[in-house]
Amino acid sequence: MSVDNPCLTCGACCAYFRVSFFWGECTSSGGTVPDQLVVQVSPYHVAMQGTEAKPARCVGLLGEVGCGVRCTLYEQRSSTCREFEAAWSNGEPNPHCDAARAAHGLPPLVPPLQPHLSPDRVA
Repeated sequence: MSVDNPCLTCGACCAYFRVSFFWGECTSSGGTVPDQLVVQVSPYHVAMQGTEAKPARCVGLLGEVGCGVRCTLYEQRSSTCREFEAAWSNGEPNPHCDAARAAHGLPPLVPPLQPHLSPDRVA
């Protein structure tokens, strides 16, 4: 993660959504997510502790949402977390990111400014 990553001052998604995934991602099945940090939510799915009910807050989230956070399980996180992207990190909006931020009183992320060509420059 780069220093300008908005996730390092946010953490709203980790304290809003249920983080569920296939149990095969747990260490007992050869995956990376520590077994002791998940709860069973269906025959084939587990969720990170703290996210199985509202209000949610993942057991791996350290810090204050909106101020400064980090994932204590970053290298061991599930595919659900690996695949979630902050709005505009890939050039596209993410309404799920916006919803999590709004639930914590944070404004949506805005797209990065695009460099503009001066009128006398030809593209």
